[in-house]
Amino acid sequence: MRAVIQRVRWARVRVEDEIVGEIAGGLLVLLGVEAGDDRSHADYLVRKTVGLRVFEDAAGQMNRAITDVGGALLVVSQFTLLGDCRKGRRPSFISAMAPEPAAELCEYFVQGCRCQGVPVQTGRFRAMMQVELCNDGPVTLLLDSTKAF
Repeated sequence: MRAVIQRVRWARVRVEDEIVGEIAGGLLVLLGVEAGDDRSHADYLVRKTVGLRVFEDAAGQMNRAITDVGGALLVVSQFTLLGDCRKGRRPSFISAMAPEPAAELCEYFVQGCRCQGVPVQTGRFRAMMQVELCNDGPVTLLLDSTKAF
């Protein structure tokens, strides 16, 4: 599984003209599921995401996790994170997991974060979404459950 994590002041996701998920502050998580991923990959990303110390402490150092600051997560599924652009000009998505099992793993990730006490909002799986955010910092990090980077 791959995630792009952005520390945000606010973020929301729309489907058509409806806001389906919105947070006032915390982390926007763009989540991609790769063929071969399983619950152990999701568990790893839950631990990393919830434990990331990317919020400032009193000294201005990134030393606090989302649970320390009372923030929330906005999780948006994004299979394009698995796009391979090494050949040609059109990305290949062959490594992305099929939609049904990917949806299950995304939901498993969301529930795992909620079990850690973090409020979680989501986008709508397989919908065309518009994501709006105010990146705070900016702080943007990449996570990969296979530790490819």
